Amino acid sequence: MSHAQPAVPPASPAAVELERALTRVAYLGARARQHDRLITVAGVPLDRAAVAMLRQIADHDPLRPGELAEVLAVQASHVTRQVQRLQKSGYVTRVADPDDSRARRIRLTPLGEDAVARLGEAGARGMQLVLADWSPGELRRLADLVHRLVDVFLAHPADEGHAFDTGTTTPTP
Repeated sequence: MSHAQPAVPPASPAAVELERALTRVAYLGARARQHDRLITVAGVPLDRAAVAMLRQIADHDPLRPGELAEVLAVQASHVTRQVQRLQKSGYVTRVADPDDSRARRIRLTPLGEDAVARLGEAGARGMQLVLADWSPGELRRLADLVHRLVDVFLAHPADEGHAFDTGTTTPTP
């Protein structure tokens, strides 16, 4: 007995164009040359996965490893290995979880905070140079829409049979 999938209407031209645009953005963001430039300007010798993890830790209260894996949309084992490397390098530390004495949370050290600040500044300066012709209002609107888009995708269960693949592979922590 076969379970027929409900008919899905064809994607609208706007959705097709958005998917195409996001594929291009993902490709640009995943280029090694782009990352190399960022870490050179920031003076922070980290791989892309470590940079992504540090930025997420900075954006949240100290997180349990499982929570960090969920925020990054990766397997917990990836987080465990990367946290161990970042801890060994002095960028993060594990602190007691106030809600559960058996659990630990991951927090940036002062070195990690400095690295995130330098990465953010280097990235923002590069963005400002590239988008110099855009008005501050356009940049704010774009940032708001991109944050909204990411929030929607993160809130949407990935196992509902819907695909979203930009055609690139991004490094996972």
